[in-house]
Amino acid sequence: MNNKIENARDIIEALSKISEAMTSDLYLEDILKLIVTVTAEVMGSKICSLMLLDPKKKELSIKATQSINKEYINKNPLKPGEGIAGKVAQEGKPISVFDIAKDKNYKYQEIARSEGLVSLLCVPLHVRGKIIGVLTIYTSESHHFSDYEVNILKTVADQAAIVIENYRLVVETRVIREELETRKAVERAKGILMKEQNLDEEEAFRKIQKFSMDNRRTMREVADAIVLSNEMKNI
Repeated sequence: MNNKIENARDIIEALSKISEAMTSDLYLEDILKLIVTVTAEVMGSKICSLMLLDPKKKELSIKATQSINKEYINKNPLKPGEGIAGKVAQEGKPISVFDIAKDKNYKYQEIARSEGLVSLLCVPLHVRGKIIGVLTIYTSESHHFSDYEVNILKTVADQAAIVIENYRLVVETRVIREELETRKAVERAKGILMKEQNLDEEEAFRKIQKFSMDNRRTMREVADAIVLSNEMKNI
């Protein structure tokens, strides 16, 4: 590790960059890349990788890393409890490994050798009482991670987890709002068809749905077109 980690100003700046992503217009992929880049810089590590937990599939997969090795990037997902990252995700506690090549729990020995990775430190990404992934840094030389280094990476991971979770909440809120607006538009469109074509509610809905499928348009687009057409008639 290099002397950067001893500089509190660098650490504060790193946390600030990650926090700023919360209010930026960046997509999640770009935010994750920013997190691993900033983390690697402040920790002086060769590679930093971020894995997120898919709650439905119950597996961890790499979402961002500086590695350009396709084998590393496309590593198979891990189940909670599997490998170092899986254990960290399951137990919620940091794990450091002095020599990856001698640790039987590390799953990707050959990839680590080809990348020149020797030691690692992996910490959980947790927010609001749940673990959403892990953040891992690697060194190219044998290294014993100090408590100070562990605490710094935990602090960075906590900040990163907040940013990631807030992004997800914003996206979910937007999706819910769009679904609600679509329902309202479809209801209005159904009402117009029921009145103009003497259809019942189910028939009106099926007509909108069929037109949507036949013309590869969303239900919202079809509903808005029906409403607009009706409004134009009344001008």
